[in-house]
Amino acid sequence: MIRENQTILKTLNVIADAVIVVIAMLLSYYLRFVLFKGEVSMPVSFYINSALLISPLVLIVCAAEGLYESQRSIDFIRVSERLAAACLICTLVLGAVFFTMRSVDVSRWLLVFFFTLSFRLSMAKRRAVLAYLHGARAKGRGLKNVIVIGSGENGLKYINAVESNRWTGFSVLGSVGSRPLSDGVSYLGGFERLDAILSDTHADEAVAALAPEETELIKAVIELCEKNGIKLSLIPFYADYMLSRPSIDEIGGVPLLNVRRIPLDNIIYSAVKRIGDIICSLILLTLTLPLTAFAALGTLITLGRPIIFSQERVGLNRRAFVMYKFRSMRPAAEESSRWSGYEASRQTRFGTFLRKFAIDELPQLINVLKGDMSLVGPRPELRKYVDIFKESVPLYMVKHQVRPGITGWAQVNGFRGDTSIEERIRCDIYYIENWSVFMDIKILLLTLLKFINHGEKYTK
Repeated sequence: MIRENQTILKTLNVIADAVIVVIAMLLSYYLRFVLFKGEVSMPVSFYINSALLISPLVLIVCAAEGLYESQRSIDFIRVSERLAAACLICTLVLGAVFFTMRSVDVSRWLLVFFFTLSFRLSMAKRRAVLAYLHGARAKGRGLKNVIVIGSGENGLKYINAVESNRWTGFSVLGSVGSRPLSDGVSYLGGFERLDAILSDTHADEAVAALAPEETELIKAVIELCEKNGIKLSLIPFYADYMLSRPSIDEIGGVPLLNVRRIPLDNIIYSAVKRIGDIICSLILLTLTLPLTAFAALGTLITLGRPIIFSQERVGLNRRAFVMYKFRSMRPAAEESSRWSGYEASRQTRFGTFLRKFAIDELPQLINVLKGDMSLVGPRPELRKYVDIFKESVPLYMVKHQVRPGITGWAQVNGFRGDTSIEERIRCDIYYIENWSVFMDIKILLLTLLKFINHGEKYTK
């Protein structure tokens, strides 16, 4: 029944996307030629036929991007990226077709409206469908029955996660292993009964969370699940050391699990981010030139030379670099014993002003141009603090797999200055795992918004 419902839902999802393409084209026509009173050179039927022509391509690209796969939880950042890419590709193809047909009278603005509306309507549809599914699953409809195999502590974590997020639609029937997981989880039996349990309980899926001493049974567990037609997912006992989206490589037929693979490992993504950093930093340096001159002059008058404070920090691949800032403190405060290096009693009034509005950070745009830093990324630390935190904070060194940033996900979430380093790293790892161009833009906009609303510093 569940699979039948999934098939129906997937079919309706595909049909809805095809209809949205036509609706988006009709709305684009209305906006361009009715609302904005554009000169009509092609009849509405031409645009409707164009939408019908391009709709199969939209469906193919969406399918290639995995947008029709069954998912019990959805990362809307990734969905929006993939959907935007699909809509952009199809819009560009449509424009290319128009050009090939030499339809020079076709409105270019209409193509812009079409891309925007097709993307927004498709996202709205997906959010509506997901809201419906979450509500239905929370009420116990469309549930998938799951058996947890193994006595590892990650099995209990999985059960607790399922119980706390009922909208995912999983119902745990019980556990199978060398010992019960807990008093609150039904114990179905030991490994010797696994075949019979899988056959008799009508489970839809199984999750293997074997303890280290049980890993020798993994081959038998996989074979029994395949024998009974049960989909199997694995939670390795070392899952706590893995990022949430590990990837798999292959060398000569041997699969390799990449525990630390991140989006920016992709040379294309890395190049896109670097090019964006260079272009944006050049624009910002130009726009802020008067402010930079004002800050330099004020620092010279209040603190004298040097105007720039240089400090060695640890960046990409654990390499040291010199980070630049306008001086805001008297010399005795430059080597503060505090982690953040901030001592209000040592600041000048002008330095306080610079810090309040993040003007002292402007020289770091030079670091971005040099490639030492990015506009967005984890904040770099002093070497002495890196040596301390890498021993006491789990996964701390993962942050050095990307360029450090002037602002970042931790900063816009309030973790700046003398705040929890554990929470900072949690935010940094989330950013590293989920990086996208859209996320960088979001962080930059949030940083600007917080400055405007509060006049506070969000880059420390």
